[in-house]
Amino acid sequence: MSKKETVTIKGNEIVFYKKEQEDYISLTDIAKVRDADNPSQIISLWLRTYSTIEYLGLWEMLNNLDFKPHIYEGFKNESAKPHFWMSPLKWITETNAKGMISKAGRYGGGTFAHSDIAFKFAAWISAEFESYSPSFPNSLSRMSGRGKWFSVSNAIKVLFFPGYNSL
Repeated sequence: MSKKETVTIKGNEIVFYKKEQEDYISLTDIAKVRDADNPSQIISLWLRTYSTIEYLGLWEMLNNLDFKPHIYEGFKNESAKPHFWMSPLKWITETNAKGMISKAGRYGGGTFAHSDIAFKFAAWISAEFESYSPSFPNSLSRMSGRGKWFSVSNAIKVLFFPGYNSL
């Protein structure tokens, strides 16, 4: 793992880092915006929906040559049933996913996801975030010339807080 950066949203620090030239964002930290005491439960609730499994499978098929689509198809079919439950670790280990990372530990542990996946999760957490997400690419392009970490963290602030103006 490379250098970590953070941004504070609604009193919660959200960790970002770069892995193999890709941005990964802490889903655990984002989930704390909804429920500070049970962020892993929030992530698992998101992972059990059909649309989430479908999105994650498509993302992995487009970005991961080692992904196991036959396992994904089974999960997708099961996700339509009311008893279906998914954890980040189960998704990662059984499908060989690379879009999510699950790390054990009190300090530095949690679930991290590629920025594409993290923004999808954040949209699920907050309707406010989702309603502003179409402007996300424009926010990044207007911030061009600044460091990428600045762009990602400020774009999150802009999308979570419409009154925040760093552009």
